Amino acid sequence: MSNPNSVSGSPEKAPATEAQEARAIPTPRAGDATATATATATKESTGEPRPSLGRLFLENLWAANTVTVTVLAVLLAMLIGAVMIIISDPEVLATYSYITARPADALNSSWAVVSEAYANLFKGAIFDPEASGFTAALGPISETLTYTAPLAFTGLSVALAFRGGLFNIGAQGQATIGVILAAVAGFALPLPPGVHLLVALLAGAVGGAIWGFIPGILKARTGAHEVINTIMLNYVAVYFLAWIIFQNGVHSLDRADAISKPVDASAQLPRLLGDNLRLHAGILLAVLATWFVAWLLNRSTLGFEFRAVGANPSAARTAGISVTKTYVLVMAIAGMLAGLGGSNMVLGSTADALTPQVVAQIGFDGILVALLGRVKPWGVLMAALLFGALQAGGNRMQSYSGISLELVTVLQALIVIFIAAPALVKAIFQLRAARAARLQTSLAKGW
Repeated sequence: MSNPNSVSGSPEKAPATEAQEARAIPTPRAGDATATATATATKESTGEPRPSLGRLFLENLWAANTVTVTVLAVLLAMLIGAVMIIISDPEVLATYSYITARPADALNSSWAVVSEAYANLFKGAIFDPEASGFTAALGPISETLTYTAPLAFTGLSVALAFRGGLFNIGAQGQATIGVILAAVAGFALPLPPGVHLLVALLAGAVGGAIWGFIPGILKARTGAHEVINTIMLNYVAVYFLAWIIFQNGVHSLDRADAISKPVDASAQLPRLLGDNLRLHAGILLAVLATWFVAWLLNRSTLGFEFRAVGANPSAARTAGISVTKTYVLVMAIAGMLAGLGGSNMVLGSTADALTPQVVAQIGFDGILVALLGRVKPWGVLMAALLFGALQAGGNRMQSYSGISLELVTVLQALIVIFIAAPALVKAIFQLRAARAARLQTSLAKGW
């Protein structure tokens, strides 16, 4: 006779009681997303109330996701920057010699110098509450956006090449050739307004595209490494700029130093906030270029080929994608973007003539911007905005607080270091490990 209490399939085991089932449910460990989901489903099945949206937000706020790591990396860099500000001030540093006797002196003086420095950084980059008048109020954000525009172009150049499997170190040289052709077209071609600006921008874009095409075709045809080629082409572009400035028809007749003729007003980008503020239409072109690169990578067939070759050239070649053509196109388009960034430097409000330092370091800074933006178009634009704010605010820090402008460069480097090492930020701030897998995915895919 069969036992009426037996369970089908398990004739020798009695059914577990509710208390035993409750004990059998695994307790979710910290950082175990699967166990957390299982526990949540179990609570829902037993009728327990689901956690509120606010509680879920607080639980996941301290998780190691991309946004949290980026924000904490910036804060950590600012903390280290504060220590460096204190160390670099002899008067503040002297108060630490008697800190055991009067600790308030050291703390107060440290807080005063650090708060003043970062307050001036904010006032120079975002908004000055003490400013009076329209021009003074919008001056900081105007400077930030002015610095942002060329950095966005060079950052997009490096990011696009990186997504295509190439490391474009030559954005500096491509921007240099772009600024040369844009300036020459700006003062040598007698064209009507509007048309003159378009021709000058096109000349800068073509110049950058040619300078990007060279390492691209060398990589595709001969296998020459693009890093070496682009670095060498940077030197060629710099010395070509120094040479062409003194040539007849280019050098300013009224000057003996190294400067070219000024770009005609008809070829300059229009100011957006009036003649007293430097912000020009280059920032609008930067946003448009960001949208174009995002569309190209995520919505077009060509962008899919770029990403496929960047992920695995051998598999892409097996799938019928021309790796040779992809290398050439991705470097040409990357060079075009860098050339437009260089054009902004002479057609915008930064300068109106060629000088040996007209391009500054926007090509090399573009590498940092691309890495900070996770080589994603909109992330690159946000990173360029951050770097633009640091540069604009750094000028005020130097003028009003006596802080060395090199310290702002150190802040930029620290931010990139910490963002490039998310595991370090996670360990320092003890971030929840529940998002570890998601963090790795976000780092691979970007913003």
